[in-house]
Amino acid sequence: MAQAAKPIRKSRGVLGALALTAIAIGLYWGLVIAPPDAYQGEVQRIMYLHLPSILTAYLSYFLVFVGSGMYLWKREKRDDILAHSAAEIGVLFTALTIIAGSIWGRPTWGVWWTWDARLTLTAILLLIYTGYLMLRSLIEDESRAASAAAVLGIIGFLDIPLIHMSVYWWRTLHQPPSILQPNKPPWENVHPSMLTALAISFAGFLLLYFYLLSLRYRLGEMREKIKARRLERGV
Repeated sequence: MAQAAKPIRKSRGVLGALALTAIAIGLYWGLVIAPPDAYQGEVQRIMYLHLPSILTAYLSYFLVFVGSGMYLWKREKRDDILAHSAAEIGVLFTALTIIAGSIWGRPTWGVWWTWDARLTLTAILLLIYTGYLMLRSLIEDESRAASAAAVLGIIGFLDIPLIHMSVYWWRTLHQPPSILQPNKPPWENVHPSMLTALAISFAGFLLLYFYLLSLRYRLGEMREKIKARRLERGV
């Protein structure tokens, strides 16, 4: 078992190193090479942290959605472990998004926080999945806790389309997307150096995400094995 685990640990270490390298390159590109925004100036550079973090959070909640649905369907513990692991990391990246957005918003809007539609819905998303994690600890029966959390995880994912469409449906301070516009390719709206910095940063965040997910999933598996051994021993 120990010999078999060594290649996994090594590959996980490589993944972590690649993640840190890509994030460092992306941030250097965004902070040094890419030009400042024509309207917002230097403060816009926080975008290279803000945008990759929320996209990574969306991916994490999608995995919660998939894992929760699979668990309710097949009742396999591995799906519940995946959903639980992804939810924890999603909460981390959502909190990072809100913090970075507040730092960006202070010089741009003059306030750290405003009850803008997109900001409010993002805060609700964070509360939903924080509640998801709390729910699991409040219900003693693990099977019931996993089922209840799975339902909440699926419902919570429905908030993400609302966040995306909020800048179109309501008058908001938050600007609409500059990159993904239906009538223009990204390179006509954003400087190529900005796109490059964003792409590298996002790749780094993805690598970091899967590195963290692999660690958290492994932790979940180890906890289940410990529980199984305790049951065998009657502890």
